[in-house]
Amino acid sequence: MNPPVIETWQLIAFSGFIVLASIVSVYLKLKLEKDLWVGAVRTFCQLFMMGFILNFIFENSNVFLVIGLFVWMVFWASRIINKRVINKPFDMQMSIFLTMVTTYILISAITTGGLLQLGHWYEPRYFIPLAGMVIGNSMNAIALSLDRLFVELRDKREEVEQMLIFGADSQLAMRPALQAAVRTGMTPSINSMMSVGLVFIPGMMTGQILGGQAPVDAARYQIMIMLMIASSVAIGCGLVTTLVARKCFSSTHQLKI
Repeated sequence: MNPPVIETWQLIAFSGFIVLASIVSVYLKLKLEKDLWVGAVRTFCQLFMMGFILNFIFENSNVFLVIGLFVWMVFWASRIINKRVINKPFDMQMSIFLTMVTTYILISAITTGGLLQLGHWYEPRYFIPLAGMVIGNSMNAIALSLDRLFVELRDKREEVEQMLIFGADSQLAMRPALQAAVRTGMTPSINSMMSVGLVFIPGMMTGQILGGQAPVDAARYQIMIMLMIASSVAIGCGLVTTLVARKCFSSTHQLKI
Protein backbone atom coordinates (compact mmCIF):
# COMPACT_ATOMS: atom_id res chain seq x y z
CA MET A 1 0.00 0.00 0.00
CA ASN A 2 1.45 3.35 -1.07
CA PRO A 3 1.39 6.19 1.48
CA PRO A 4 -1.36 8.79 0.92
CA VAL A 5 -0.35 11.97 -0.87
CA ILE A 6 -0.73 15.01 1.40
CA GLU A 7 -2.69 17.68 -0.46
CA THR A 8 -2.16 21.43 -0.02
CA TRP A 9 -5.41 21.88 1.93
CA GLN A 10 -4.33 19.14 4.31
CA LEU A 11 -1.00 20.86 4.96
CA ILE A 12 -2.87 24.07 5.74
CA ALA A 13 -5.16 22.11 8.08
CA PHE A 14 -2.10 20.77 9.91
CA SER A 15 -1.34 24.37 10.88
CA GLY A 16 -4.04 23.86 13.49
CA PHE A 17 -1.38 22.16 15.59
CA ILE A 18 0.51 25.47 15.69
CA VAL A 19 -2.71 27.16 16.78
CA LEU A 20 -2.90 24.72 19.70
CA ALA A 21 0.74 25.38 20.60
CA SER A 22 0.09 29.14 20.45
CA ILE A 23 -2.89 28.76 22.78
CA VAL A 24 -0.63 27.01 25.30
CA SER A 25 1.92 29.81 24.95
CA VAL A 26 -0.71 32.51 25.48
CA TYR A 27 -2.28 30.69 28.43
CA LEU A 28 1.07 30.22 30.18
CA LYS A 29 2.30 33.70 29.09
CA LEU A 30 5.38 32.23 27.43
CA LYS A 31 5.43 34.88 24.68
CA LEU A 32 6.43 32.28 22.11
CA GLU A 33 3.52 32.75 19.70
CA LYS A 34 5.55 34.83 17.23
CA ASP A 35 8.42 32.35 17.25
CA LEU A 36 6.00 29.47 16.68
CA TRP A 37 4.44 31.09 13.63
CA VAL A 38 7.73 32.34 12.20
CA GLY A 39 9.11 28.82 12.68
CA ALA A 40 6.06 27.30 10.98
CA VAL A 41 6.34 29.65 7.98
CA ARG A 42 10.06 28.95 7.70
CA THR A 43 9.35 25.21 7.88
CA PHE A 44 6.97 25.47 4.93
CA CYS A 45 9.28 27.66 2.84
CA GLN A 46 12.58 25.96 3.62
CA LEU A 47 11.34 22.39 3.16
CA PHE A 48 9.52 23.15 -0.09
CA MET A 49 12.63 24.94 -1.35
CA MET A 50 14.74 21.93 -0.34
CA GLY A 51 12.27 19.63 -2.10
CA PHE A 52 12.65 21.50 -5.40
CA ILE A 53 16.45 21.63 -5.04
CA LEU A 54 16.63 17.89 -4.32
CA ASN A 55 14.42 17.11 -7.32
CA PHE A 56 16.87 18.99 -9.53
CA ILE A 57 19.95 17.35 -7.96
CA PHE A 58 18.43 13.85 -8.09
CA GLU A 59 17.68 14.27 -11.80
CA ASN A 60 21.22 15.46 -12.61
CA SER A 61 23.30 13.44 -10.07
CA ASN A 62 26.32 15.74 -10.38
CA VAL A 63 29.10 15.48 -7.79
CA PHE A 64 29.62 19.25 -7.71
CA LEU A 65 25.93 19.88 -7.05
CA VAL A 66 25.94 17.29 -4.25
CA ILE A 67 29.06 18.70 -2.59
CA GLY A 68 27.79 22.25 -3.06
CA LEU A 69 24.54 21.46 -1.25
CA PHE A 70 26.45 19.61 1.48
CA VAL A 71 28.76 22.59 2.06
CA TRP A 72 25.75 24.93 2.08
CA MET A 73 24.05 22.80 4.77
CA VAL A 74 27.22 22.72 6.88
CA PHE A 75 27.64 26.49 6.51
CA TRP A 76 24.22 27.15 8.00
CA ALA A 77 24.75 24.54 10.70
CA SER A 78 28.02 26.21 11.75
CA ARG A 79 26.34 29.61 11.70
CA ILE A 80 23.48 28.38 13.91
CA ILE A 81 25.90 26.76 16.37
CA ASN A 82 28.00 29.92 16.55
CA LYS A 83 24.92 32.05 17.28
CA ARG A 84 23.41 29.56 19.73
CA VAL A 85 26.41 29.41 22.10
CA ILE A 86 25.84 31.94 24.87
CA ASN A 87 28.59 34.31 26.06
CA LYS A 88 31.19 33.04 23.63
CA PRO A 89 34.49 34.96 23.92
CA PHE A 90 35.21 34.95 20.16
CA ASP A 91 33.72 33.95 16.82
CA MET A 92 33.96 30.20 16.24
CA GLN A 93 32.14 29.70 12.95
CA MET A 94 35.19 29.03 10.77
CA SER A 95 36.59 26.40 13.16
CA ILE A 96 33.18 24.72 13.36
CA PHE A 97 32.61 24.90 9.61
CA LEU A 98 35.97 23.45 8.55
CA THR A 99 35.80 20.63 11.09
CA MET A 100 32.25 19.65 10.16
CA VAL A 101 32.91 19.74 6.41
CA THR A 102 36.00 17.54 6.51
CA THR A 103 34.68 15.11 9.14
CA TYR A 104 31.14 14.59 7.94
CA ILE A 105 31.87 14.34 4.24
CA LEU A 106 34.37 11.58 5.11
CA ILE A 107 31.88 9.69 7.31
CA SER A 108 29.08 10.03 4.75
CA ALA A 109 31.33 8.99 1.85
CA ILE A 110 32.59 5.92 3.74
CA THR A 111 28.96 4.94 4.37
CA THR A 112 27.63 5.43 0.84
CA GLY A 113 30.69 4.44 -1.18
CA GLY A 114 32.26 1.85 1.10
CA LEU A 115 29.69 0.13 3.31
CA LEU A 116 26.56 0.51 1.17
CA GLN A 117 28.64 -0.06 -1.98
CA LEU A 118 26.66 2.28 -4.20
CA GLY A 119 27.78 2.99 -7.74
CA HIS A 120 28.98 6.47 -6.76
CA TRP A 121 29.73 7.60 -3.20
CA TYR A 122 27.99 10.88 -3.98
CA GLU A 123 24.71 9.20 -5.05
CA PRO A 124 22.43 12.12 -4.03
CA ARG A 125 19.38 10.06 -3.07
CA TYR A 126 21.46 8.45 -0.31
CA PHE A 127 24.33 10.85 0.38
CA ILE A 128 22.32 14.02 1.01
CA PRO A 129 19.68 12.58 3.41
CA LEU A 130 22.31 10.64 5.38
CA ALA A 131 24.67 13.62 5.55
CA GLY A 132 21.76 15.86 6.55
CA MET A 133 20.85 13.63 9.49
CA VAL A 134 24.49 13.52 10.59
CA ILE A 135 24.81 17.31 10.37
CA GLY A 136 21.52 17.96 12.18
CA ASN A 137 22.21 15.69 15.12
CA SER A 138 25.84 16.77 15.44
CA MET A 139 24.83 20.42 15.34
CA ASN A 140 22.95 20.16 18.64
CA ALA A 141 25.72 18.08 20.23
CA ILE A 142 28.47 20.56 19.29
CA ALA A 143 26.44 23.49 20.60
CA LEU A 144 25.96 21.70 23.94
CA SER A 145 29.67 20.87 24.11
CA LEU A 146 30.81 24.43 23.46
CA ASP A 147 28.36 25.86 25.99
CA ARG A 148 29.65 23.43 28.62
CA LEU A 149 33.28 24.17 27.73
CA PHE A 150 32.96 27.89 28.44
CA VAL A 151 30.99 27.26 31.62
CA GLU A 152 33.67 24.87 32.88
CA LEU A 153 36.57 27.18 32.05
CA ARG A 154 34.91 30.19 33.66
CA ASP A 155 33.53 28.46 36.75
CA LYS A 156 36.78 26.62 37.41
CA ARG A 157 39.12 29.41 36.40
CA GLU A 158 41.03 29.29 39.68
CA GLU A 159 41.69 25.56 39.33
CA VAL A 160 42.86 25.98 35.73
CA GLU A 161 45.17 28.87 36.65
CA GLN A 162 46.61 26.94 39.60
CA MET A 163 47.48 24.07 37.28
CA LEU A 164 49.20 26.53 34.96
CA ILE A 165 51.10 28.13 37.85
CA PHE A 166 52.39 24.74 39.00
CA GLY A 167 53.83 23.94 35.58
CA ALA A 168 51.01 22.37 33.58
CA ASP A 169 50.68 23.47 29.97
CA SER A 170 47.37 24.63 28.49
CA GLN A 171 46.62 21.20 27.03
CA LEU A 172 46.76 19.57 30.45
CA ALA A 173 44.94 22.43 32.18
CA MET A 174 42.03 22.34 29.72
CA ARG A 175 41.59 18.56 29.85
CA PRO A 176 38.96 18.37 32.67
CA ALA A 177 36.83 21.07 30.98
CA LEU A 178 37.29 19.40 27.61
CA GLN A 179 36.24 16.00 28.94
CA ALA A 180 33.13 17.45 30.60
CA ALA A 181 32.21 19.34 27.41
CA VAL A 182 32.55 16.38 25.04
CA ARG A 183 30.72 14.11 27.49
CA THR A 184 27.83 16.60 27.55
CA GLY A 185 27.64 16.60 23.75
CA MET A 186 27.77 12.82 23.43
CA THR A 187 25.23 12.01 26.16
CA PRO A 188 22.04 12.67 24.10
CA SER A 189 23.12 10.33 21.28
CA ILE A 190 24.06 7.63 23.78
CA ASN A 191 20.68 8.06 25.50
CA SER A 192 18.96 7.74 22.12
CA MET A 193 20.74 4.46 21.41
CA MET A 194 19.73 3.19 24.85
CA SER A 195 16.05 4.02 24.40
CA VAL A 196 15.44 3.55 20.66
CA GLY A 197 12.90 0.82 19.97
CA LEU A 198 11.76 0.84 23.60
CA VAL A 199 10.59 4.42 24.08
CA PHE A 200 10.27 5.71 20.52
CA ILE A 201 10.54 4.81 16.84
CA PRO A 202 13.02 7.26 15.28
CA GLY A 203 12.37 9.44 12.27
CA MET A 204 14.17 7.55 9.52
CA MET A 205 12.58 4.22 10.43
CA THR A 206 9.16 5.85 10.71
CA GLY A 207 9.57 7.49 7.32
CA GLN A 208 10.55 4.27 5.63
CA ILE A 209 7.66 2.36 7.20
CA LEU A 210 5.24 5.07 6.05
CA GLY A 211 6.82 4.77 2.60
CA GLY A 212 6.03 1.05 2.45
CA GLN A 213 9.37 -0.45 3.53
CA ALA A 214 9.28 -3.66 5.56
CA PRO A 215 9.79 -2.79 9.28
CA VAL A 216 12.81 -5.09 9.65
CA ASP A 217 14.51 -3.52 6.61
CA ALA A 218 13.68 -0.05 7.95
CA ALA A 219 15.26 -1.06 11.26
CA ARG A 220 18.51 -1.94 9.45
CA TYR A 221 18.74 1.54 7.96
CA GLN A 222 17.93 3.15 11.29
CA ILE A 223 20.68 1.16 13.04
CA MET A 224 23.11 2.34 10.36
CA ILE A 225 22.22 6.01 10.77
CA MET A 226 22.32 5.89 14.57
CA LEU A 227 25.80 4.39 14.52
CA MET A 228 26.86 7.07 12.01
CA ILE A 229 25.44 9.76 14.27
CA ALA A 230 27.20 8.39 17.36
CA SER A 231 30.52 8.42 15.52
CA SER A 232 30.04 11.86 13.97
CA VAL A 233 28.95 13.36 17.31
CA ALA A 234 32.00 11.97 19.09
CA ILE A 235 34.45 13.08 16.40
CA GLY A 236 32.76 16.43 15.76
CA CYS A 237 32.45 17.37 19.43
CA GLY A 238 36.00 16.20 20.15
CA LEU A 239 37.64 18.10 17.30
CA VAL A 240 35.61 21.32 17.47
CA THR A 241 35.80 21.59 21.25
CA THR A 242 39.56 20.93 21.24
CA LEU A 243 40.18 23.60 18.58
CA VAL A 244 38.05 26.15 20.42
CA ALA A 245 39.58 25.27 23.81
CA ARG A 246 43.08 25.95 22.45
CA LYS A 247 41.96 29.42 21.37
CA CYS A 248 40.97 30.11 24.97
CA PHE A 249 44.66 30.09 25.93
CA SER A 250 47.46 32.40 24.82
CA SER A 251 50.74 31.25 23.30
CA THR A 252 52.25 31.61 26.79
CA HIS A 253 49.63 29.19 28.21
CA GLN A 254 47.48 31.82 29.95
CA LEU A 255 43.68 31.55 30.09
CA LYS A 256 42.23 34.40 28.03
CA ILE A 257 38.49 34.16 28.69
